[in-house]
Amino acid sequence: MAYGRAARFEPLREVAFGAITANYTAVGTLTTDFTRLFTISNATDVDVYISFDGVTNHLRVVTGTAKVYDITSNKVRDDGLFIPKGTVFSIKRVAGAPSSGQVSIEVMYAGSLVPGAGGV
Repeated sequence: MAYGRAARFEPLREVAFGAITANYTAVGTLTTDFTRLFTISNATDVDVYISFDGVTNHLRVVTGTAKVYDITSNKVRDDGLFIPKGTVFSIKRVAGAPSSGQVSIEVMYAGSLVPGAGGV
């Protein structure tokens, strides 16, 4: 019995350096499916914090680096560990205002193998 799923990607989430402040700001919209893999790339000139609740510092991404979180990209069933639907990634600077660059977040989820049949 085959349990194949197709890798699907949500629209790219980006925030320019001028919108990264000392307070948490949402990066894009809420996730629409269970996130299996995400990448955060920090092309600014400052370190940033990422939060999953808009309050708590969960991840620190150093300037000029990227982090890849592969939670369950090879899992074929829909049970187990995922970032929940409706998650909002939020960002703030660690110290000092950035003067260039942007931060981007890429999100992958598992969809139907048939285009247009849910989870496209």
